[in-house]
Amino acid sequence: MAEESPPQLNLPPDAQWGPGFDVARATDAYIATIPAADRAKSDAYFEGGYWIGAWAALITVAICWILLRTRFSARLRDFAERRARRPYLQGFIYAAVTTLVFALLTLPWTLYTDYFREHQYGMSNQDLGAFLGDQAKMLVLFVAVGAIAIAGFYRVIRRVRERWVYWATGITAFFMLFFIMIYPVFVAPMFNDYQSLPEGEVRQSILALARESGIPHDDVFWFDASRQTTRISANVSGLFGTTRIALNDNLLNGATLPEIRAVMAHEMGHYVLHHSLWIPIGFSLTFGFAYWVINRLFGYFQRRYGERWGVRDLADPAGLPLAFAIFTVVMLLLSPVTNSIVRTAENQADAFGLDAAREPYGFASIAMRLSVYRKLEPSRLEEIVFFDHPSGRDRVERAMRWLADHPPQ
Repeated sequence: MAEESPPQLNLPPDAQWGPGFDVARATDAYIATIPAADRAKSDAYFEGGYWIGAWAALITVAICWILLRTRFSARLRDFAERRARRPYLQGFIYAAVTTLVFALLTLPWTLYTDYFREHQYGMSNQDLGAFLGDQAKMLVLFVAVGAIAIAGFYRVIRRVRERWVYWATGITAFFMLFFIMIYPVFVAPMFNDYQSLPEGEVRQSILALARESGIPHDDVFWFDASRQTTRISANVSGLFGTTRIALNDNLLNGATLPEIRAVMAHEMGHYVLHHSLWIPIGFSLTFGFAYWVINRLFGYFQRRYGERWGVRDLADPAGLPLAFAIFTVVMLLLSPVTNSIVRTAENQADAFGLDAAREPYGFASIAMRLSVYRKLEPSRLEEIVFFDHPSGRDRVERAMRWLADHPPQ
């Protein structure tokens, strides 16, 4: 059996440095390396995601309406009140069961979007049993954490009434930061096996980048994402002593050293620029706006349909489906804002990564590898509304511009 050839750095002739180097021509040369059929497939995959977002919101609202219209929500609240005396425990029971029911009702949609569609486009390596196993783990985690958070929200609403919006926004920020802190140590190992990267050129190069970037770490981890996906990824995640530098085996085995350095320097940029703090704060503010809209609209629907649905007031857990439906619609409308928050951070990390790794060809080449599942050349409006990362063309152009500004010695 023939051995697989090692990965090669993508370097088109028109992108090579030399007299008369032109940023636009070099960028076009990289874009031209992607065959038309591959671009069409990638565009179809990415553009289909626009509709998936809209349909997911519609399905969520429909399920919320069913839970209210059938009075399932009200009956579940009554059940929780009979089983627990303390309001917090009542809210916890209600939230845990509702989360479980919601997950079961959306399972067919999840199977289509995250399993069958991923296999259709060659993005997944997982069989159905392994996929459902990971979904079960996520469900247990989400039920536990979600029920605690939701019960906490309702306790706050009962205590502070109209000021609950501000308190809930702060609680949201806390939970986001807490999750980021515990993720590398407690959550990520639930889904993948993390091992220390063996000694060698890749490990030493990544640790050198970390030292130069002011990240005090003496270890690098790799994880077996190939059991689930064909995508490449890496991260420098964690907070307050839980930080971990990691890359997946798809990147480790399928990319060249300049590409790996470009990716890792980008991820280190997120850490150095404190994006693990600023992004959750930005998202918490958008959540806060959604909570404000819930506070404004909930009373209107409760007055009109509350008796029919069995919902007493905003502090009644039975009204959670109504609140969640409003939240879903608001967050769909705010998706250009949340996408822009992430995209801004990604642009900053790109700039940091180029300066840190000094690998413009590696950066441009990895952008072409990512084009398997990201549209290369969206319109400006399309990028603002739907993209949470810079487009492939933008990233290659940034790399070639950096090369023009920092000519090789």
